[in-house]
Amino acid sequence: MNIIVCVKRVPDTETRVRVGDDGVSIDPSGVKHVLSPYDEFAVEAALRLREGAGSGEVAVVTLGDDSSQETLRSALAMGADRAVLLKGEVSHDGLATAKALAAEIGEADAPLVLCGVKAADDDQQQVGPMLATLLGRPCATAVSSFELADGTVRCRSEVEGGTALFELPLPAVLTITKGEYEPRYASLKGIMAAKRKPLEVKDAAASPSRLKVETMELPPERAAGRIVGEGADAVPELVRLLREEANVL
Repeated sequence: MNIIVCVKRVPDTETRVRVGDDGVSIDPSGVKHVLSPYDEFAVEAALRLREGAGSGEVAVVTLGDDSSQETLRSALAMGADRAVLLKGEVSHDGLATAKALAAEIGEADAPLVLCGVKAADDDQQQVGPMLATLLGRPCATAVSSFELADGTVRCRSEVEGGTALFELPLPAVLTITKGEYEPRYASLKGIMAAKRKPLEVKDAAASPSRLKVETMELPPERAAGRIVGEGADAVPELVRLLREEANVL
């Protein structure tokens, strides 16, 4: 089976983010970018499915500029077979991103399309379901594990108090979350092989963003904590502060 995985280049989640001088973007100086962690789960899921079947192809696709080639090479080093960079504007408009991806994926021979449940930077959880709608395919979101059987994909999603089970006909789109698919580390052999794997660069289908960032600011500094006492004698004062100042009781 051929599988397509949609990925995104995001700032490292451990990076200390600063607002740029323009007030509407992140200051790029000193910021390390990585493959979005949720997309790593999706890549791992695709690789395991291909390995279990003993055949097939895993292709990774992203929308971005030339710097996104590094992100694609990371997925290739994990074990993906080929990559496609759609050169275009990356924005907060999930529909614009989904349209660019759909234009590339629509005619591809890939019964299964995987995405991370969300991007680690904007946290919108939009692109996967929008992509499925544009492709006319069923979609299951926040999938922690899945399996193929008789032209269908059976999915599990963790929900409060239990597990939800879904069965979708192929072709389908799934968004993958943390669960069974702990991503593998790229081996030195994989990193070297990634340099020789095909990475196609093409212009993305034009789909201008309809969203505009008006301003961006860091959250206010947290107030310093204080010690109200020690042991059981501090409980009455703590309860009073929670009731009268914090208003949580």
